[in-house]
Amino acid sequence: MNFLKQWGQFMMLGAKAHAKWEIDVSNTVFRDKKRLLILGLLTIPVVLGGFAFADQISETLPELLGGKKAYGPAYYSTSIFVVSIFIGLCAGLITGCIGAGGGFIIAPALMSAGVKGILAVGTDLFHIFAKAIMGSVIHRKLGNVSVALAFVFLIGAIIGATVGGVINRVLYEINPVLSDAFITTVYSLMLGFLGAYAMADFLKSKKIERKAFHGREAHGAKTEGAEMGNFPKKLQAINIPPKVKFDYDLTPDGRSISWLFLVLSGALVGLTAAIMGVGGGFLTFPIFVYVLGVSSMTTVGTDIFQIVFTAGYAAISQYAIYGFIFYTLAMGMLLGSLVGIQVGAVVTKVVHGITIRGFYAVTVLAGFLNRIFALPAKLGSLGIIAISKKTGALLDAIGVWALFIVIGVFAIWVIGTFFKNIGLLKGEEAMS
Repeated sequence: MNFLKQWGQFMMLGAKAHAKWEIDVSNTVFRDKKRLLILGLLTIPVVLGGFAFADQISETLPELLGGKKAYGPAYYSTSIFVVSIFIGLCAGLITGCIGAGGGFIIAPALMSAGVKGILAVGTDLFHIFAKAIMGSVIHRKLGNVSVALAFVFLIGAIIGATVGGVINRVLYEINPVLSDAFITTVYSLMLGFLGAYAMADFLKSKKIERKAFHGREAHGAKTEGAEMGNFPKKLQAINIPPKVKFDYDLTPDGRSISWLFLVLSGALVGLTAAIMGVGGGFLTFPIFVYVLGVSSMTTVGTDIFQIVFTAGYAAISQYAIYGFIFYTLAMGMLLGSLVGIQVGAVVTKVVHGITIRGFYAVTVLAGFLNRIFALPAKLGSLGIIAISKKTGALLDAIGVWALFIVIGVFAIWVIGTFFKNIGLLKGEEAMS
């Protein structure tokens, strides 16, 4: 039980770190007129294409995008574009409002909307890569990047991303349902751990209110600084050459760690990114700080660096060249998430922190139920378990409704709160 709690906490720390990156990206885009113009220009052909070709394309599109063969259309119906914006918007609202990664719901939501798992993963990866390039926040944080650390880490990340991409494609070629079942199982485990921890943390925080919350935050800030836990110290003491040196600004001789541990960490991040389509950013922060003993300042810069290259490499080399990226869908999610983050971040000024943390726990658990309820039908189709098609379809429908009702209610609540308090929020902005 203690291990499950620690793993859930580990993932929550990563989710918060990745959300901070997403918020930074969104702020960078919306504070720069040139980037806003580029975003608008990228959106125009997607919208016009949807209107111009909707009637012609709708007759040729398969019921489920990405059937047995790779499928990456240039245009699709306007309704699907609207759905992609809605999914991105909800993910952005969660990220901006709660400060923890809302990207975890994107792939499950896309799969629930009828997109094949491998196409959802590839599209999500490309959306993250596009967001990283659009934001270009890396230039402001390069001073905190240890180039040697990033280089060795990326060796492992590329290896892991390649393996993850091959696994997804091989399973898809064997049977698309097997591929969906695999991705669904991975998401079920991840969302189960994260959701259970988030709910337990919410209930504990609600019971002891702000005092315990501030205590945890203070403790976390201390842990992420120059001090290290026992495990990172032991790991850095292992003398397996070659070793990488970093954090010279914290200690006179800097810190050092074996290439082996960096490559293994990068491989885990790359593998996770390629299989789940989440960019890997949510794992980099906790691994660097709490496992490898890298300072939080160096970790933030290196994490931004690795997201660009890991997501870019995985998206292009493992999915794009095989036709497993739905580009216009990615564009809709990018547009929606950037706007959602802005609205969500503003709402935090007028909403009690514990309330939005409770919403996050419920949302993640809804994502878990969505995937776990989708699994029986897939396992039944593969002949692994005995279940009627009717029962499998019913469970799948329950999971779909559970996810979209929860994220829909959350989105309405956040947007409603935003407009309800818009006068107050304008006043605060004018005073700042």
